[in-house]
Amino acid sequence: MKKLSVRDLDVRNRRVFVRVDFNVPLADGGTISTDARIRASLPTINFLLKRRATVVLASHLGKPDGKPDPKLSLKVVADRLAELLDRPVVFAPDCIGKATRQLVTDAAPGSVILLENLRFHPGEVSNDPEFSRELAGLAERYVNDAFGTAHRSHASTVGVAGLFDRPAAGLLMEEEIRYLASVLESPDRPHVAIIGGSKVKDKAGVIANLLPQVDKLLIGGGLMFDFLKGQGLGIGKSIFKPDTVRRARELAENPKLVLPVDVVVAPDPDSPDKAHAVPVDAIPDDEMGLDIGPKTIELFRKVLADARTVVWAGPLGMFEKDAFATGTNEIARAVAALTETGATTVVGGGDTLAALSRAGLRDKVSHVSTGGGACLQFLEGRILPGIRALADAHGATRTPIIAGNWKMHKTATVARAFCIKLRPRLADVLDRQILIFPPFTALAAVADELDRSRIGYGGQDCHWEAEGAFTGAVSPAFLRDLGCTHVLVGHSERRHVFGDSDDICNRKVRAALAAGLIPVFCCGEKLDERENELTFATLERQLSIGLRGFKEQDELVIAYEPVWAIGTGRTATPEQAQEVHRWIRSWLVRRVSVEFADRTPILYGGSVKPDNVDALMAETHIDGVLVGGASLEVESFERLVRFQA
Repeated sequence: MKKLSVRDLDVRNRRVFVRVDFNVPLADGGTISTDARIRASLPTINFLLKRRATVVLASHLGKPDGKPDPKLSLKVVADRLAELLDRPVVFAPDCIGKATRQLVTDAAPGSVILLENLRFHPGEVSNDPEFSRELAGLAERYVNDAFGTAHRSHASTVGVAGLFDRPAAGLLMEEEIRYLASVLESPDRPHVAIIGGSKVKDKAGVIANLLPQVDKLLIGGGLMFDFLKGQGLGIGKSIFKPDTVRRARELAENPKLVLPVDVVVAPDPDSPDKAHAVPVDAIPDDEMGLDIGPKTIELFRKVLADARTVVWAGPLGMFEKDAFATGTNEIARAVAALTETGATTVVGGGDTLAALSRAGLRDKVSHVSTGGGACLQFLEGRILPGIRALADAHGATRTPIIAGNWKMHKTATVARAFCIKLRPRLADVLDRQILIFPPFTALAAVADELDRSRIGYGGQDCHWEAEGAFTGAVSPAFLRDLGCTHVLVGHSERRHVFGDSDDICNRKVRAALAAGLIPVFCCGEKLDERENELTFATLERQLSIGLRGFKEQDELVIAYEPVWAIGTGRTATPEQAQEVHRWIRSWLVRRVSVEFADRTPILYGGSVKPDNVDALMAETHIDGVLVGGASLEVESFERLVRFQA
């Protein structure tokens, strides 16, 4: 999504509200254990100060549960920030209220003010509108530089942003998005992911999101035992979650996944003197796995040897204990060595950062994400609320599209009656685009009844010539004359029943664009292609040929149609659909541009019904649905339009 940068804001002599992440770890005496998060905010703060802005900083610290807690006051942060900036930092004893407003108003340009802990007020976590308005009233500009809280729909990250015409991303936020987006969308290859930690549940989405994009994905840490258990192996007393074993088994079917071949075991974490390595199929019943073994370290090193992009989330063993930190430390050294050769290495997650710090390698990777949960959710493919809020204000988010394809159903009379009934029932739907694709013989009737309504319509197909001796064909010009805005191209039935080749689809796309129509380009794999793991190869061919000659300024809608899930009794899960949609968007990034991929809607078109539309539309890369049979009845289609994601 396109976001405004702090670089684009006019901030001179303006008060700028900056959401920062000063949620620093505190020692027992209330002192700051590490000031890394404070230091990470300095580039944005200094950028604003050089432009004579009054910088109003806001953050949370800990979990005070909506009431003041002296132990979680940001005063200690204000003192440390003043030392780092080498200038005074005014500390406001509250983040809202008359006294705080006066303090900010009286501050001279170039001042730095740190507000007291946002979470001392319940309105922060609940995203209370009134609390948001009070915060917004402190400043004339808004900047979010707190990637670590971007996954929270809180007042300071979402509510306040919506009250400014030009909310912007800070320099740290931009850097986080740039690095994390690069490993998802345009990595140099070979691309290797390393996923560790203790819970499959927390990382399953990340693994599923990364598998289609990486060349190899290495599994370590406590979650490796869910995978080993899923393969029917004994894991002794090792940790695992019974409810995630099935998911781990499904993920392990992907040949890109690389599992450990040996593990370091001991009776318990407090028995380092009894630690020894065993093959994964020989873990004693009375011992537990606590680290990857030496053979696995060598295996992982070989996989990483020529990697040009590495993303790492989660330690590979119980690194807090020296006896079980070898795997994490050795792989950290391998990743650091890759960084020195020019590879892009991105590390995220709190435990991973702690492990790197213990190994003295925190500064030896390309990028260390300041967000734990936010980083993992970003890698999972989610659009984080704090980032979406920055894009929403600029109209850059994709409007959901609900499209009904009537195929060879409804005469002109029946179509007219349908539209007369449907139009008033959807008059209040203002936040999504509604399209109907009737047979050509019913288009005139649909056009009459939907004139000046918010419901659009289009053609089910078109010929690639504007006119000529093509008996029975419908040209793009005919469709435009009837008021159509869109046309389906390459629908599964056109491809597999009528023999439309990729080249024919390309001719139709270009003809539609020339006539001023927006092509809804359909693509998807058949059952045998799915079963032979040819989904992405098929899509690569269809998109590369079908969209040949396409220009960035052209408008396009893509509809993914898994042919194997249409009329077969089989249904693609939302996760399966999301995986392919994500791949298509990354293809658009690679072949066109990030901006084009951001604005292009990708619809799902495989057996969409009222009982599955909510789950489908909840997925971040599914921007709408192309519906067949469920669009033929007014009540059913209305339910689809009114999906609840």
